[in-house]
Amino acid sequence: MAISDWLVIPEILPLMLSGLRVTVVITFFSVLTGLFIGTVVGLARLSNSRLLRALTTAYVEIIRGTPLMVQLFLVYYALPEIGIHLPPMIAGWTAYSINSGAYVSEVVRGGIQSIDRGQMEAARSLGMSWWQAMRYVVLPQAFRNIMPPLGNEFIMLLKDSSLMAVIAVPEVMRYANLMVGRKGGYALPIYVTSGLLYLALTLPLSLVVRRAERGLAKGDRA
Repeated sequence: MAISDWLVIPEILPLMLSGLRVTVVITFFSVLTGLFIGTVVGLARLSNSRLLRALTTAYVEIIRGTPLMVQLFLVYYALPEIGIHLPPMIAGWTAYSINSGAYVSEVVRGGIQSIDRGQMEAARSLGMSWWQAMRYVVLPQAFRNIMPPLGNEFIMLLKDSSLMAVIAVPEVMRYANLMVGRKGGYALPIYVTSGLLYLALTLPLSLVVRRAERGLAKGDRA
C-alpha cells in the first residue's frame, strides 16, 4: 500500500463526519427512549402483578437473548410484510430503543434493589403511596447509583450503531462502505478513519464514566 493512499482521508472526511452526526443523534435518542422503556419495565418487574412480571421478563429475556442485527432486520424488513413501513433512520431508532430498553431495565431494577428497603417503608409510613415513595424517594437515589452503568450502555449502543449500515442508515459505516466500493479500494485508510471517529466519541465518554464511578465510590465511603 502506498503512502499516497492515505491522502484520500481529507476527501472522505466531510462525508464521514456527516455520518457521525447521524450516529450520535440516533444513539442519543435511542438511549433516551431506552431509558424510558427500561424504567417502566424495571418497575414492572418489581411489581406485585404476576402478569406484568411475566410479560416484562419475557421481553427482557427475548431481547437480551437475540442478536441486535436480527432485531434490526425484523423491524426494517419483517414489519413491512404486515403493512408497517418505516424509513431506515426510524427503523434503526426503533430497534435500538427496544434493545436498549431491555438492558436498561436490568440496570434500573438493580439500582432500585440496591436502595435500603427502609427508605420505602419510611416513605410509606409518612402517608405516601407506593408510586409517590418510588418517585420521590427511591428512584432519585437509584438513578444516582446507576449513572455509570447507563453511561456504559450509551457507549455500547454508540459502537453497535455501525450495524445500521446494513439497512442503509446514512451513518459512519454506511459511508465508509460506499467510499470503499466507489473508489475500488482504499479500505485501510477509510476503515481506520471510521474507527478513529468512533474512538473520538467513545474514549472521552469512557473517561467520564470512570470518573463518575470513582466519585460514587468516594461518596459511598464517606
